[in-house]
Amino acid sequence: MAIAEQDVNRLLRRPKEDYGPEYTDHLFQQYKLCIEMADRVSSRRMLANSFFLAVHTAIVTAFAVLISREFLRGFSGLLPFIAAILLCVVWWFVLRSYRQLNTGKFKIVLALEQLLPTAPYDEEWKVLAEGKDRQVFWIFGKIERWVPAAFGLLYLLLGLATLHWCR
Repeated sequence: MAIAEQDVNRLLRRPKEDYGPEYTDHLFQQYKLCIEMADRVSSRRMLANSFFLAVHTAIVTAFAVLISREFLRGFSGLLPFIAAILLCVVWWFVLRSYRQLNTGKFKIVLALEQLLPTAPYDEEWKVLAEGKDRQVFWIFGKIERWVPAAFGLLYLLLGLATLHWCR
């Protein structure tokens, strides 16, 4: 995630000389706030994953019971599966939105680091080969997007099996 000089310059609203003696302290405080906000987005993302995982676990359990009791019959029996697949699509888009939000936040963090004496997040990203080498680092966002897809595939297969077995 390379940061262009223009990105750093866009952050600066007033030059250090015009700002006053608190410039460095305020810059660092804003940096800390950006880090905290990025962490909060990551926490909300994990909370969203936990929520959707719990919902889908309950749905799979309910489908197992309904299928065993043959409550899901014919084409109308597919409607709950279609609804569950749509929920998977919503989950995927929620995760995508969180990934985009975090990407934006870390671009700001990396740009702020260009103004500070050290750049730990920028260096960490370089140590992790900027997510380009799976031997070094697997980007979590690329892994987690497979979870809603896996549930969607499970629902598709369960729906087809239900249609076939419960005629």
